[in-house]
Amino acid sequence: MVVNTAFEHDVYLFHQGNLRYSYQLLGAHAVTQNGVEGIRFAVWAPNAVQVSVVGIFNNWDGREHQMVKLNDNGIWYTFIPGLEKGTIYKYEILTAHGHLSLKADPYAFSSELRPNTASVVYPLESYDWGDGEWMKHRQETNLYESPMSIYELHLGSWKYIEEEVFYTYREYADMVIPYVKELGYTHIELLPLTEHPFDRSWGYQATGYFAVTSRYGTPDDFRYFVDQCHQNGIGVILDWVPGHFCKDQHGLRRFDGEPLYEYSNPSKAEKTQWGTLTFDFGRNEVQSFLISNAIYWLKEYHLDGLRVDAVASMLYLDFGKEEGEWELNEYGGRENIEAVAFIKKMNEAIFEELPNVLMMAEESTSWPLVSAPTYIGGLGFNYKWNMGWMNDMLKYIEMDPIHRKYHHNLITFSLFYAFSENFVLPISHDEVVHGKKSLLNKMPGDYWQKFANLRAFLAFMYAHPGKKLLFMGSEFGQFDEWKDMEDLDWELLDYDSHASTLEFMKQIHKLYKDMPALWELDHEQEGFEWIDPHNYEQSVISFVRNSRSSNDQLVVVCNFTPQVHHDYKVGVPKVGSYKEVFTSDATHFGGSGQTNGRLLETIPEPWQGQNQHVSMTIPPLAVSFLKRTSTPKEENA
Repeated sequence: MVVNTAFEHDVYLFHQGNLRYSYQLLGAHAVTQNGVEGIRFAVWAPNAVQVSVVGIFNNWDGREHQMVKLNDNGIWYTFIPGLEKGTIYKYEILTAHGHLSLKADPYAFSSELRPNTASVVYPLESYDWGDGEWMKHRQETNLYESPMSIYELHLGSWKYIEEEVFYTYREYADMVIPYVKELGYTHIELLPLTEHPFDRSWGYQATGYFAVTSRYGTPDDFRYFVDQCHQNGIGVILDWVPGHFCKDQHGLRRFDGEPLYEYSNPSKAEKTQWGTLTFDFGRNEVQSFLISNAIYWLKEYHLDGLRVDAVASMLYLDFGKEEGEWELNEYGGRENIEAVAFIKKMNEAIFEELPNVLMMAEESTSWPLVSAPTYIGGLGFNYKWNMGWMNDMLKYIEMDPIHRKYHHNLITFSLFYAFSENFVLPISHDEVVHGKKSLLNKMPGDYWQKFANLRAFLAFMYAHPGKKLLFMGSEFGQFDEWKDMEDLDWELLDYDSHASTLEFMKQIHKLYKDMPALWELDHEQEGFEWIDPHNYEQSVISFVRNSRSSNDQLVVVCNFTPQVHHDYKVGVPKVGSYKEVFTSDATHFGGSGQTNGRLLETIPEPWQGQNQHVSMTIPPLAVSFLKRTSTPKEENA
C-alpha cells in the first residue's frame, strides 16, 4: 500500500480520538489499485501477532491473505483483487497468547443473517436519494418550536410473515408509512437496527455497530425505508446503544486477544446487570469508533436523530452494581469521568457536522443539564426523556380513581421541573413488557372506564409541555402487553372500542399539530400557566397553554374521576366566547358524550386567580380543550 499524507493524517486523528469518519479509513471498501478492482481491508488490532482476511473465496484459510501491519499504529491492511460486493469474510486473528480467533469486522456495513456471523462487503456509494426537499426543510426548521409526536416501533413485532420470518425494509415502508402518516405522527423511532445475534435482545446487544441488521434486508433496503419516510413527511430516529456491547465470540470482546474496545479493568468493563461489556470511553480509538458510528447513521442513512440508550449506565460507575463490584473515581465519586467527557465530545462533534439533528438522551436520574450545551456545563444533548413524568403518571393513572385525590401531587409535580430540560414525554416499550401490562390494561375500572382512562391519559400527555413518544400498539388500545416474538393484535381493530381509540389518536394528532400552543413554547415557562392545580378532592386540574400568538391560547381541563360535573366554574385568562374544540369524551371516541356543544361565554366574576370564568360541563375521565373564538368587540360588530 502507498501510504499518502491524507492516510497518515486520518490515522493520526483516529489515534487522537478525533477521526469522525473512521468508517472510511477502516473496514472493507471497493477500490481500484494500479488499475485493478478489488476490496481494501483495514482493521485496528494493535495486540495481534498476525491478522488475515478469510472467507469462502480462500476456503477460510488464514495463510492465503495475510494482512500487513502499518508501522506501530496497530492498523492492519491488505488489498484483495477480484473481490466484490456481497463477499462474505471475517478476520482471523493470531493473539499474543498463540490462539486463533475469527472476528466479524467492527466496521462492516453489512452482516450475514443470523445465526451466521460473518461480515459482508457492501459499498454504500450507490443509493439515489429522493428526499432533498425534506433535508432542506429539516435544515430550516426550529426543532424546539415544532410539533413532535414519535411512534416507537419494533419492526419485527409490528407485523411479520411468521415467527422469525420478517418482511423487508422495503415491504415495511409500504405498510408502516401510510399507517403512521394517517395517524398523524411526525416521527418514527426504531428500536436498534445495528446487527445483533439474538432476536430477543431487540437490538440492544449489538455485534455489528456499522451494519444494519440483515433480518429485514440490505443497507440499501433500509435507505429506501428512510427515504420513503422523508418523502411522506415523517422523520426517522434510531435507538442507538453506545453504552455497552454483547460478549459473543465473533464480536468486539477481546478483539485482538486483549481488552480493546472494553475497559481492561473488570469492575469498569462488566455490565453485570445485563451481562454485557462497557466501552472504554477513555480510549481515543474507541472514541473515534463511537463518534464515527453516530455520524455514520445520521449521514449515510439520512437519519433525523438518535435516541441514546441507557445514558445513566454510562455516567455512573455503580450503575446496576452491588457494593464491592465497582470502584470510586480518582476524585472519590461514582461518576465515570471518562464517559462524561466522551458524551460531551460526541455531541459537540455531531452538532458541528449535522447542526439540526436530534440527540435524545434516555437518562433516568437527576443529572443536571443533560440537554444543555457543553459550553455552559451541559452534556450537549438537545433532548432528554422525562422519566420522572412517565413514572409519576403511570403510578397515578393505574390507581382506582377513588384513591387519586390522595396522590394528586403525582400529576402536578412535573411542572416544577418541566422547563429545566428539553423534554420528551415517553411511553416506551419498556413500560409495556415483562409483566408491566399494556397501557390500556394498566387502566383501572370496567371495560368502558379502561378506555376512558386511556384517552384521558393520552390527552393529558398531549396537553402537557414536552414532545411526545408512544410505543406501537398503544394507539389502538392493545390489551396484551408487548409480545416481542409475535406481531401486534391487529384483529382488535374489528371491535368498536379499539377502532374508536385509533380514531381518537388521529384526531388528537390533528389538534396537536393545528394548535401551536401545544408545542411552540414547550421549553419555555411562558408556554404554561396553572389555572387550578389544587382541586385534589375532585381530581380536576386546569391550565393554559400559550403560543407566541395570544390568539392561539388553549385552556385545558382534566377530570381523572368518573364523576360528571355540571356548571363547573373554570377561570379563564381573557374575556370572550370559548369553544370546546376537543374532548376525549366525544361519543365517536367511545366516550359518554358529556360535551359542551354551545359557546361558553365568560362571566365577569373573578375565579381561580382569573378576572373572569366560564361555566361548563366537566365530562368523566376526560380532558377538554377550550379555545377563545371571539372577543366582546367582535361579537358586537
